[in-house]
Amino acid sequence: MMPRAKLKAQKQDAAHALAGALSVPQGGGWATRARNAAKARLLDMGMPVKRDEYWRYTDPRDLTAQQARSAKVLNVTDEDPVFSAFDRVKLVFVDGVFDEAASDDLALAGVEISLLDDAARADLHWAQDIYGKLEARGQTPVERPLAAFNTAFAQKGVLIRATGKAAKPVALVYLRSSDMADAVMHHVVRVEQGAELTLLENGPVAARFNQVIEVDIADGGTLHHVRTQGRDHDRAGSAHIFAQMGQGAQLKSFTLTANGRLVRNEAMIWLDGQGGSAHIAGATVGDGAFHHDDTVFIAHCAPDCESRQVFKKVLRNGAVGVFQGKILVEQAAQKTDGYQISQALLLDENAQFLAKPELEIYADDVKCSHGSTSGEIDPVHLFYLRARGVPEGKAKMLLVLAFLAEALEEIADPELAEDLRVRMENWLQRHS
Repeated sequence: MMPRAKLKAQKQDAAHALAGALSVPQGGGWATRARNAAKARLLDMGMPVKRDEYWRYTDPRDLTAQQARSAKVLNVTDEDPVFSAFDRVKLVFVDGVFDEAASDDLALAGVEISLLDDAARADLHWAQDIYGKLEARGQTPVERPLAAFNTAFAQKGVLIRATGKAAKPVALVYLRSSDMADAVMHHVVRVEQGAELTLLENGPVAARFNQVIEVDIADGGTLHHVRTQGRDHDRAGSAHIFAQMGQGAQLKSFTLTANGRLVRNEAMIWLDGQGGSAHIAGATVGDGAFHHDDTVFIAHCAPDCESRQVFKKVLRNGAVGVFQGKILVEQAAQKTDGYQISQALLLDENAQFLAKPELEIYADDVKCSHGSTSGEIDPVHLFYLRARGVPEGKAKMLLVLAFLAEALEEIADPELAEDLRVRMENWLQRHS
């Protein structure tokens, strides 16, 4: 086994090789300080390797290489774009760059919206109290160097501040035109006291993407986040959500992933105020050369808080699913209610599911549970439907959709949930 000091040095050398070829974007004092601090964190940590505890199931080399691997743009014409049936304010990014002509009037959302490259040039901005701060906090107890890289070098992204209930959902639409697009994007969301915002994301982003969203939800604020990660087969990427929550704050985040060569979604949530609620959920359908990793850490730091982690994966033809989830309950967080479930439905013998559920509890008065299972379609349930005249293909589809239903129930808007359910059904029909 390689000595720890030697491994650390190799990781640092890799970070210097990657970061040395890039310049930290210059801007106002707050942005430059945050970026330089993130670069220092990155160089100290080094780039992730498969020997790291939380990368043991996922090889990060495609995410840390000097250049993105070519990924063919997939033009989909048989289905309307995700969320197109909903009244929303669209912010369109092409290969990670904002496309003003294709976007809606930002004032229609009823919230304050600015672009990262514009705001970072200002001497003062409300995001200066958030940008890079939550990412830095999220480096403990698990290092997240890809997020530090993002904070240091991202130039594109959007800053959203809701001071009341947003008039419409804000939709970040990611389009891709280049087989070699390599996007680094950083978003900041601030939900003020008692405010409410729905944030939608969809699209393939790039051949390789590195994305961070930092979220600050004040007392009584609510954020609904629904994300779909598109059908480009060859894309690779990592996405991080860092969220701190005040008293009575609510967060619901759901991600639907279909296909993609390598995707890792990380979430780090702090329930800092009494009575907060955080729900993080995902539904994944993968076929063939597909590797999908959900890594979630929820810290209960205050009493009377509730959290749910609900992740369902349907895998076939050699696809690999990973779930690493942790609930940390600090001593002050009495009367915590924490729930975690990760399950995989393996549609053939070649699919694989790797799971690492964890509980770390220092309080006495808590209710916490976790579970993780994997298996095939229940033959008894299949027989029940077949005996009532349901064709085998249709019966299997119904059972798969029923399996995914618990994750979809985490979406607060039933119309959004039904739209995504139909899209999953369409995917299953195409891959039957």
